[in-house]
Amino acid sequence: MQPGTPPTVTPFLRTAAAYAWRILIVGVLVYSLFAVLGRFHEIGVALFLGLVITALLRPLADLVARGLPRPIAVALTLLGSIALVLGVLALVGEAVAGERSTLVREFRDGIGRIEDWLERPPFRLDPGALGGLQARIGEFLSSHRSTLISEAVSGAHHVVAVLTTLALALFSSVFFIHSGDRQWAWFKEQLPGSVRERVATGGRAAWRTFTGYTHGIVLVAAVNAVLVGIALWLLGVPLAVPLALLEFLAAFVPLIGSPVALAVAAVVALAAKGPVVAAIVIGLIVVIGQIEGHLLHPIVMSWAVRLHPLVVAVTVVAGTIAAGIVGAVVAVPLVSVIWSVHTALREDRTARKAEAEAAEPE
Repeated sequence: MQPGTPPTVTPFLRTAAAYAWRILIVGVLVYSLFAVLGRFHEIGVALFLGLVITALLRPLADLVARGLPRPIAVALTLLGSIALVLGVLALVGEAVAGERSTLVREFRDGIGRIEDWLERPPFRLDPGALGGLQARIGEFLSSHRSTLISEAVSGAHHVVAVLTTLALALFSSVFFIHSGDRQWAWFKEQLPGSVRERVATGGRAAWRTFTGYTHGIVLVAAVNAVLVGIALWLLGVPLAVPLALLEFLAAFVPLIGSPVALAVAAVVALAAKGPVVAAIVIGLIVVIGQIEGHLLHPIVMSWAVRLHPLVVAVTVVAGTIAAGIVGAVVAVPLVSVIWSVHTALREDRTARKAEAEAAEPE
């Protein structure tokens, strides 16, 4: 290079620099979005739950509205769904209350069996260590009683926040189910005409993917809960109904939630029925994981959008790091919606380009 000659930049470096500043801008926007959502996460969670309720109940409300006025159909659908949920919770509470005395006896005997098992080979733990551990746990609870009470009081604040979020979710779902299409049409009319069609295309793809994923993940959760409940009932494991409900809720976290719920069931089985039944429950983790991964989740993704299992796992972990359990639940449908919108807009752009080329005179 001659003195005074400006340095040449290779095409690769130009391309890398162009992508780098775009990625930085996108990163700043994503960080800002999460910062805003972090400040108002209750509102975001409430709206997300409202959309979930809408995706589940809108078809039923449309069916009921064929014979009744739409406001009455929406009210009947929501009230019937609330009654169903409360009935399930009452069934779970009754099951726990009915088995309470048996549970106390089985868990006391089960803890003794676990201690005997740990004292024998191959663990050979010192019996005094186990007794000392129980004593230390009792001393910790008695010495930190005030801390536990304060935590319980602060937990009451969280309960109020959860109830407020649920109330806002139900309130928003009423309007989404009743007139969500009109609200979306009004929103599109506020946009510039040049982007209105693209927003409509992206919106249709997003809602189709979100409803497909929601219906599919509820189906996966219901099948898992039924399988787990029947298996635990046949094995004689206590709390089969509550553990099945836990499996239903945990299945909303793909790939990770179901094994965690079954691990809890394995601990209950170990304490109540011994290591053999617990080993069988652990075997259920493998069986249900295979059914979920190779049969149910492919059906879900075919209804919504296909994501590689590695992408799903990374998305769940990233959502958990960003927003805890809420992020783990929201992450996969959010990524699915974003990818489906990107795909729909890309296909629309390709179709428009093909039409423009076909319309050009030869």
